[in-house]
Amino acid sequence: MNWEVVIGLETHVQLATHSKIFSRSATRYGASPNTQADVVDLALPGTLPVLNRAAVEHAIRFGLAVDAHIAPRSIFERKNYFYPDLPKNYQISQDKLPIVQGGHIACMVNGEPFKFALTRAHLEEDAGKSIHENFTDDQGRPCSGIDLNRAGTPLLEVVSEPDMRSAAQAVAYARALHTLVVWLGICDGNMQEGSFRMDANVSVRPKGQEAYGTRTETKNVNSFRFLERAILYEIERQIDVLESGGRIIQETRLYDADRDETRSMRTKEDAHDYRYFPDPDLPALIVSQDWVDRVRASMPELPQQLRDRFVSEYGLSLEDVEQICQSRAMANYFQQLMAELEADQAKLAANWMMSEISAGLNREEIGIDACPIQAKALAGLIRRIADGTISNKIAREVFADMWQAGEQADADAIIESKGLKQISDAGAIGAMIDEVLANHPAIVEEYRAGKQKAFNSLIGQVMRIAKGKANPAQVNALLKEKLDS
Repeated sequence: MNWEVVIGLETHVQLATHSKIFSRSATRYGASPNTQADVVDLALPGTLPVLNRAAVEHAIRFGLAVDAHIAPRSIFERKNYFYPDLPKNYQISQDKLPIVQGGHIACMVNGEPFKFALTRAHLEEDAGKSIHENFTDDQGRPCSGIDLNRAGTPLLEVVSEPDMRSAAQAVAYARALHTLVVWLGICDGNMQEGSFRMDANVSVRPKGQEAYGTRTETKNVNSFRFLERAILYEIERQIDVLESGGRIIQETRLYDADRDETRSMRTKEDAHDYRYFPDPDLPALIVSQDWVDRVRASMPELPQQLRDRFVSEYGLSLEDVEQICQSRAMANYFQQLMAELEADQAKLAANWMMSEISAGLNREEIGIDACPIQAKALAGLIRRIADGTISNKIAREVFADMWQAGEQADADAIIESKGLKQISDAGAIGAMIDEVLANHPAIVEEYRAGKQKAFNSLIGQVMRIAKGKANPAQVNALLKEKLDS
């Protein structure tokens, strides 16, 4: 039987605020357990929540970026469930009237543009954390611990429509969403610290069937690679169950990266199981149009807007701009680079960013903000390639020296001090070619007998005499002209 996969993602985006969503406790990562939880987070009697204005502004900013409806009135509700790391025995969230409604995320999947619809994005508080591994009591016996530092941390839960039909589409959507929230400055995007966590809802159905199959939810996946692996495993597992005559159980599952499998965690609750009702301690959240307009005025140019502009202004391909705009910092570096260069040098600039710059950053495990070579310095190197002063091969040698020099990097100074200027004088290159042809008659005869490798061998001999400094294009053209005359 042919099966169709149906995927939707729920993504918990930790908002970049200094304090929690309903209390003054800090949100700093890495503090000692239970040192960042105050009386509100602990749900002590008589305490009342106070909404964090910055969290609301982050939600508005996101809604504007995805072209969603910003609800002028939304409400907070209590989502009731009972876990040891939830002191109140309920989570303050939004259900019926979320602040962000609709919208979409645009991304590329295997070179093809897609738009995935969003259902909503709502504000809520995080729960604490249960610690099970390598945890013992004062007598050394295995036990579990509770760290409430995360309790009350502000989250924006972004819920997609079930529009994705493959693991590749889901990963592309998740990457685009991650890029966007970091770009907007509303999340640091640190997946290892739990700032961006994905829940994958997966089901399968026979092709042509309109009704959805029974879905499972794989919780708290914190890497794109694991997201892809978890979805692929779950697809295969569900198909095997159905083709064996079994049925899928609606449940929550966890992905085990060591075993590369998902496993059952608990049966999946429906909304009515949580007994949502409006939180009596919090009034309705009113967002005025003036407030929305003020946030809109502070918005940066969005990734898709920048991609479109780079394509139209510089004639770059979609693949080029996807890589250049993988982060706001990378896009800013490219813009600084182009402020120093001519428009027709954009492709060369993009190539150097995507090759040598990216390789250097990956090698040293640093971001573009920490790049040793400033954009203005790299522009100086690119100009010397464009005007023929140095070849691409010599440019890589200059680049390595510039990387070591850091802020003091100067392409012209390195080229001058090392005598690396490219030989572009036709007479000088012609003399070198004549010398090579005279000294290697056998290779010349091989070329004239139709062996293309012989031509490359002669090119190599010329470049050896020139110590790599001869203009490759001129060498190629003049050699061919002399051999064919």
